[in-house]
Amino acid sequence: MLDDFYAYDEDGTRFSHDVTPVILAAHCHEYEIVHTLLGKGARIDPPHDYFCCCDSCNYQQQYDSFSHSRSRINAYRGLASPAYLSLSNEDPVLAALELSNELAVLANIEKEFKNDYRRLSCQCKDYVVGLLDLCRSTEEVEAILSGDTDSEDQFHPPGRPSLTRLKLAIKYELKKFVAHPNCQQQLLSIWYESIPGLRQQTTAVKLLVVLGVAVGLPGLSLAYLVAPCSRVGRVMRSPFMKFVAHASSFSIFLCLLILNAADRFAGTTLLPNMTTHLHTHLDLDHTNHHERDPTLLYRMTTTSFTWMEMLIMSWVIGMIWAEVKEIWSQGAGEYLLEPWNFLDYGMLAIFLASFSSRLSAYNHAHSAQQYINTHYTQIVTLDNITLPPHIHYYTLARLYWLPSDPQLVSEGLYAIAVVLSFSRIAYILPANESFGPLQISLGRTVKDIFKFMVIFILVFLAFMIGMFNLYSYYLGAKQNDAFTTLEESFKTLFWAIFGLSEVKSVVINNDHKFIENIGYVLYGVYNVTMVIVLLNMLIAMINSSFQEIEDDADVEWKFARARLWFSYFEEGRTLPVPFNLVPSPKALLGLACTVKQLLLTSHTKTPDGAQLNQLGEGKSSGYSSCPGPTRYQKIMKRLIKRYIINAQADKENDEINEGELKEIKQDISSLRYELLEDKANNMEELQELVQRLKDRENTH
Repeated sequence: MLDDFYAYDEDGTRFSHDVTPVILAAHCHEYEIVHTLLGKGARIDPPHDYFCCCDSCNYQQQYDSFSHSRSRINAYRGLASPAYLSLSNEDPVLAALELSNELAVLANIEKEFKNDYRRLSCQCKDYVVGLLDLCRSTEEVEAILSGDTDSEDQFHPPGRPSLTRLKLAIKYELKKFVAHPNCQQQLLSIWYESIPGLRQQTTAVKLLVVLGVAVGLPGLSLAYLVAPCSRVGRVMRSPFMKFVAHASSFSIFLCLLILNAADRFAGTTLLPNMTTHLHTHLDLDHTNHHERDPTLLYRMTTTSFTWMEMLIMSWVIGMIWAEVKEIWSQGAGEYLLEPWNFLDYGMLAIFLASFSSRLSAYNHAHSAQQYINTHYTQIVTLDNITLPPHIHYYTLARLYWLPSDPQLVSEGLYAIAVVLSFSRIAYILPANESFGPLQISLGRTVKDIFKFMVIFILVFLAFMIGMFNLYSYYLGAKQNDAFTTLEESFKTLFWAIFGLSEVKSVVINNDHKFIENIGYVLYGVYNVTMVIVLLNMLIAMINSSFQEIEDDADVEWKFARARLWFSYFEEGRTLPVPFNLVPSPKALLGLACTVKQLLLTSHTKTPDGAQLNQLGEGKSSGYSSCPGPTRYQKIMKRLIKRYIINAQADKENDEINEGELKEIKQDISSLRYELLEDKANNMEELQELVQRLKDRENTH
């Protein structure tokens, strides 16, 4: 019937035009139908890029943007289906990883369909985790984590899996996949490579090993430099030993930063208004040393580098060289994706600027000293000599230095660099189960603070400019200078957040009560807004982030630990700072091989077309030489079979449960109808009995 409510659409179908049979079968997770359609040549065409400007995309976007978006989602639903991923891809793990990342990116672009894309992205991630969960041997785990190593050119240490798929999973933040027990077991075996016996030792034994490595670091580094292929060299190349060596080196660097100020722990003996040390038993020899040369400028004693600062500079130069090598090996793009690299860059850049400023101050002082030595050769002391102003400046005490003096700038930058250096300890905290989740929560808190700062700065600027405009005309007519200048307005409002500003900051000495009352109101509204509302909102955000990490602490910690471990799996960077500055025989041999290869390549250079043809021939010959499936393909075929069998078994169980539920519903319905029939029959019998009683009464 044409007017039937349940009839199909006018085009005679229940689905939109973009839903093909293979897409519908993938939506319904029908493995047999998908397999049959794929055998007939049916495929799901991946949607174009969201920002594609081809004629087809432009026409569909202008004609019906909603249908265009729905067709993209339907296609992605089919592509993300476990049935289609399992049966249509030779490498389903790689396809699922790439698709999950693509869907996660689209979730941030197409906000209106954010939940749909996120759900599909999670579906791809669960699919990969499901495959990893079905592994029964180390060979199968390595196949999933490393991919098809037979068909790819991998550069990794011999005997160690390449872990290319795991690296991709870390990059795309598949936390459940990385934190899976099978994956963690494989990572743990690589972490203790060359020292497997240490894996079963207690924490106390491991701490003793760490302490021994820290003490014997120079000897171990020298042994690796001399014989990198020896037993000691192999142990030093293991990820665990590389981590311990680098952590020990950085700990020594922090100790140097502390000891560099050891002479001022109990207070300095050189006051800001003095040019000679106080005569104490600690620095008497130092003072007598300078008294022997009365023509020595005071600044020559403050700008020269001590042996401790020389060691710190060697560590900084070594860390800069390590960062340069990391950028060379990873590429600038990969290097900038790691947030810790920004901290390293900032720390090293500030150290370098500090040392450069200190060197500039020393050069100026040295030039002044040369001027003294050249023009005043017959003098005994500088006390009674009138020096030129630019030379006399270098005899003044610290209290009279210019604010822009290079040595003052150097000391300020050095203090910032020291703070950043100690904050770098957080990088190694994920190695510990107790401190790892705390470090992750701290990192998430920093992100929340940056989000909060947008609203905070807007509110702060509004009240700072308003209060400044109100009180800028009353400079000298208030009980203090709060709000009379832009700087004072900033200081007063900033410290008011922590309760360190007073209410009298808005009081005016004369009778301008209207301005004073407005000041009271604005200052009160500011305190309510910032202290009661915004700060508590920030605390709630931080608490929410901490609770999210705490609810999934094990997965978060294992993922962070895997990222830390993976940074030490790469070949190279064996020697810690500053021993990496010494060129090793291995590095010289590698440099010679690289130069030789470059020279041979330049002499035997072929045209680009020939290179492309050779590349294609190499690939085709490679495939033709291996007509049968590779080891990786055989393993993936086994895993896919297990996955499909489990999926079908789960589906049958669900169907059985649904069938049983339907039977129960039918039984309840039949029982209800039986009860209603019995009730109707009983009512009829009751009416007959009543009617009989009435008839008897009438007869009597």
